[in-house]
Amino acid sequence: MLKYDFVICIDNKDNEASLERFKVYRALKDDQAKIQNLLRVIDESGEDYLFPSNHFVPISLPQTVQDAMMLENPLNR
Repeated sequence: MLKYDFVICIDNKDNEASLERFKVYRALKDDQAKIQNLLRVIDESGEDYLFPSNHFVPISLPQTVQDAMMLENPLNR
């Protein structure tokens, strides 16, 4: 099973079609992206793409919320 972190978008400049400000997204673990200050995020299309990491802030969610978000779109697990 893939490991996700949860982040909130604080800046969608140049990515308005892919990201909504102040929305919670799932971020995939990607050590290579992290080295380049990028974050692999599942965007509005349901696909994962690299975005500047400074466009997001990591957040902690209760397990029940995490579980519900995973059920909302099980194709992205």
